[in-house]
Amino acid sequence: MTRSLLCLTLLLAATAHAKLPAPPPPTEEAKAKAAEAAAKTAWAAKVDGYKLCISMDKAAANYFKTAAAAGKSVPPALPNAPACTDPGPFTFTAAAPKPIEASGAHSPAETAKGPPSTNAPASATMPAKK
Repeated sequence: MTRSLLCLTLLLAATAHAKLPAPPPPTEEAKAKAAEAAAKTAWAAKVDGYKLCISMDKAAANYFKTAAAAGKSVPPALPNAPACTDPGPFTFTAAAPKPIEASGAHSPAETAKGPPSTNAPASATMPAKK
C-alpha cells in the first residue's frame, strides 16, 4: 500500500515538473540586481571577518592580561600578525553596459590570409575513401 502511494506521488511529481515552462532569460535589470546582491554578500563577509578579527584581538589581550596577573609564563604575541582592516561602508557601482560598437557586434570579418581555393583538382586535395 505504501509503495503504491509512493510510486503514485513520484509519478505525479515527475509529470508536474515536466509541465513547468522554462524560465525567461534574465533582463539587464535582473542581472544588475544580482551583481549588487553578490557585491553586498562579499562585503558582508568582509565585515564579518573584520568583526571576528576584532573579537579575537580582544580575547588575546584578555588572555595575556589575566595570565600575566596569575603569574603564568605567557608566550610572546606574534610579531608579524596582520592588523584588522575595516572594509568601510558598502559601495556599489554598476558596470556600464558596453556600446554596441565596442561589443564587436558590427566588427568586419577577419581578412583572409590565403586564397579560398587552390588550382589542384579536388581528387588530389581530398582523396576518395576506400
